[in-house]
Amino acid sequence: MTTQRPPDQESGPSAGPLLSPRAAAALQADPMDAESCCRRRWRCLLICAALLVVIGAVVAGVLLHVRRQRELAKWRGPGSTTHLAEIVLGRCFAYTQLKRPELRDKDCHQIWNAFKNVFVHKNQCNITEEDYQPLLKLTNQNIPCGKSLFWSKSGNLAHQYTKVQPQLLTLEDTLVGYMVDGLRWCGDEGSSELNSGSCPDWKEDCNNNPNFVFWKTVSKWFAESACGVAQVMLNGSLPEAFSKNSIFGSVEIYNLHPGKVSVLQAWMMHDIEGKSRDSCSSSSINELRSILKQRGINFNCQNDYRPAKLLQCVSHSEHASCSRI
Repeated sequence: MTTQRPPDQESGPSAGPLLSPRAAAALQADPMDAESCCRRRWRCLLICAALLVVIGAVVAGVLLHVRRQRELAKWRGPGSTTHLAEIVLGRCFAYTQLKRPELRDKDCHQIWNAFKNVFVHKNQCNITEEDYQPLLKLTNQNIPCGKSLFWSKSGNLAHQYTKVQPQLLTLEDTLVGYMVDGLRWCGDEGSSELNSGSCPDWKEDCNNNPNFVFWKTVSKWFAESACGVAQVMLNGSLPEAFSKNSIFGSVEIYNLHPGKVSVLQAWMMHDIEGKSRDSCSSSSINELRSILKQRGINFNCQNDYRPAKLLQCVSHSEHASCSRI
């Protein structure tokens, strides 16, 4: 049996499968349209690729920052205050332009840089008083004689009092204290970043850290600036109103100048609803009196100074002790 071979396909222009009307129209379209379509496709591809690169860079940056903060987080204390730079600069401008316009010529950006340079790129347990001297020079201000108010374990009442008696100044009412009151800050050796994860705790890590050294340094400056009659507000609701381990007991009283400060006037305040555990006749106050006598500074003490007591009674008007004022 002879097998018949299928006829070969014809060659020529009519060869090949039939085209749909849409495909035929596409073949007959203007070549410029096809070129324009290709350009649009390439442009879309380039834009998508660029977006992917940007997104990748952002994600990598975030991951790197998180990793870096984890590497920095090695201390036992809370980390730097969030938005530290913005807060410090904002307070500096508010103080110099509104609260004390006589200081309007202070350069807040220069002050911030001097402050930041103390602890960035530094060993956080090797900060010194000398590191803060450029900051003190930039923030220096005159403290009028007789207007210095020190405090120990009575900060809330002392600050309430200076708000209604603004002629008196606590350390936190000066420019350098006002800018950073209640804030925390630290960096890391070899890094320009703030450490937002943790900062050294002065008890559990080291006391030569940026925060502790700062308050010792500016407290020394504040005491050295006092003249005339200086005031101190103490907390008589504590077993010992005066402690030699406090900033006041270890730094400030030893930096009062006998030639400038004639008297230290103590106000022994007691919590309205608390116990009265210490008074002007207690052993801790006698110790304070002895230290000042050796330094040639006179000392007076008054229990529950009436103007400050009135301030306490504003929120405790019905208390029995307030009815006797």
